[in-house]
Amino acid sequence: MRKIILSVILITILLLSIFSISFVTESKTLGAHVVELKLDTGDTAWMVVATAFVLLMTPGLGFFYGGMVGKKNVISTMLQSFMAMVIVTVLWIVIGFGLCFGPSIGGFIGNPSSNIFFQGVSANTAWELAPTIPMILFALFQAKFAIITPALITGAFAERVRFWAYLLFMVLFIIFIYAPLCHMTWHPDGLFFGWGVLDFAGGTVVHMSAGWAALAGAIFLGKRKVQKVNPARITYVLLGTGLLWFGWFGFNAGSAVGAGSLAAQALGTTTIAAASAAMAWVFLDKILGHKLSAMGACIGAVVGLVAITPAAGFVSIPHALAIGIIAAVISNLVVSKFPKGKIDDALDVFACHGVGGMVGMLLTGVFASNTVNSVVGDNQGLIFGDATLFLTQLKALVLVSVFAFVGSYILFFVVNKITPLRVTEEKEELGLDISQHGEYL
Repeated sequence: MRKIILSVILITILLLSIFSISFVTESKTLGAHVVELKLDTGDTAWMVVATAFVLLMTPGLGFFYGGMVGKKNVISTMLQSFMAMVIVTVLWIVIGFGLCFGPSIGGFIGNPSSNIFFQGVSANTAWELAPTIPMILFALFQAKFAIITPALITGAFAERVRFWAYLLFMVLFIIFIYAPLCHMTWHPDGLFFGWGVLDFAGGTVVHMSAGWAALAGAIFLGKRKVQKVNPARITYVLLGTGLLWFGWFGFNAGSAVGAGSLAAQALGTTTIAAASAAMAWVFLDKILGHKLSAMGACIGAVVGLVAITPAAGFVSIPHALAIGIIAAVISNLVVSKFPKGKIDDALDVFACHGVGGMVGMLLTGVFASNTVNSVVGDNQGLIFGDATLFLTQLKALVLVSVFAFVGSYILFFVVNKITPLRVTEEKEELGLDISQHGEYL
């Protein structure tokens, strides 16, 4: 049956792409938020580079997660990230971009019909909020955010998920969880955008959604047969962290959608938040009686990168340093107190990405300043004496948390009804590299 379904999918996409000229025509009129391109070659050059940077994060994540799991599951874990680049890219072209940035339906989701197979996504027009770069570049930059989000989730159910079930979940997650959150947060007609929620590069859209989905997945799939395993390659974790940190400059500084002062500010806040979080994590480990470990330094740096993501273009350098330290301390304590005996979040995705994203969102409401970015407006952060933005961020945090967790749990339930999510105990014991892919280190 699976062979038939996969054949139908391939043939359908192939035929639709070949004959798309018969039902997809280039839009001759500009949409509500599509404007004439005012090309800036510097902005365009930077965004091409930033797009490549962000794509590199997903293989980096593969190394980061792959080094943490047991030796029998390294290939499968890394392949989960790699296949996100494959599947989500195709899905984004066909329907994903339209769901995120198409004409708004009630502020919750985009109408994909306007951008199916990249209809209207031109090299000669621009998105309203990025008028100096071609719209196709903006769309491809945004694709990389969609790619890494489901890949982040995989760390929670590592070493026990069936690969084909994961691919199905990934498609459904992008359509029903990621796309609505992206539209509500970053589309000018989106619900959260209208409220004034600030999320510079994905605190809600990427990290909170992935973190809550990870928790839902860990609960739904249950514990691994053997929870404590020796990391296969800590050197992979170090390499993955370096690639993530490098790529995150495109993630955050690229979200300025231009090669100006805001991109430089976001690069600076990203740098210091990662460094201060890594420092805080290893210092806290020592304070709590643990050794200073490579794993701790790497996890701390990533938590800092997660936490600064929503705030990168809205806060000062000193406040970015504070965000890194606060996020690292909170996430470290959550990791140590997380009920691992009951909930097997294999690689602490919720404690790092979910909690880090939430801390970053709230601290954006504390430290955001209109002297850094005029978009902040009169409702500055709590530290400047105004609680309006903080309460707005808190409201969005609660709604996103409920939506992402409940929605993801429902998707896991649906997928499991279609095809079993979890491998058998025999295949888990054998290792996913062999049982799912017929390969091994």
